[in-house]
Amino acid sequence: MRSSELPQVKALGLFETMSEQSFERLMQAAYLQTFPAHLTLIHEGDTADFLYVLVEGAVELYAAANGREETMAVLRPVETFILAAVLKDAVYLMAARTIARSRILLVPAADVRLAFEEDAAFARAIVSELATRYRGVVKEHKNIKLRSSVERLANRLIRYEAEQGGHGVLELPYEKRILASLLGMTPENLSRALRTLKPYGVLVSGSTIRLTDRKALETLAKPSAFIDVDAS
Repeated sequence: MRSSELPQVKALGLFETMSEQSFERLMQAAYLQTFPAHLTLIHEGDTADFLYVLVEGAVELYAAANGREETMAVLRPVETFILAAVLKDAVYLMAARTIARSRILLVPAADVRLAFEEDAAFARAIVSELATRYRGVVKEHKNIKLRSSVERLANRLIRYEAEQGGHGVLELPYEKRILASLLGMTPENLSRALRTLKPYGVLVSGSTIRLTDRKALETLAKPSAFIDVDAS
């Protein structure tokens, strides 16, 4: 990794509090690489050789069994992935591929475990990262268990619209197949759910969606800080 890239990496939440000495040692064998879209980065069942940190782009985590494949999560910068497998020196439970052209930091797993043992600030940052991930998983599980598919979709559209400026118009950030899988739906069920939301002011034109009656949509969706993953 070029020395000019080190300050950008050091500023990332996972590394910013660790000592300079530990950081320099951790980065000796790390590298920052750009990957094209639709490239498989890791396979389910492989040994966790690297910690991945998504700096730019988008990555899909997915799993497959019995002829089915489902999206488990979509990552946006700046996020780590496969951190738990790295710390446990275990295999990957999910596969990962890029959705868009992505810039990713790869840090050797053995070096991460050594830094975890030796640098208390880094260890605290890792614990905080894992705790945040755990809370996200709990919220996603509640979302699936406690809401209908239409309610899940309504909340996701409200979230995307807010992230994109809150002007009543949003662009789906990835293809509908991925969105459907994230919400525990088939693409066909997603299409039906979008039609169901039309009386609530949801107008669909390709990947562009207009929310013309946000109050009605929120009444249906019932957003909750205890469920929605964008809340702390």
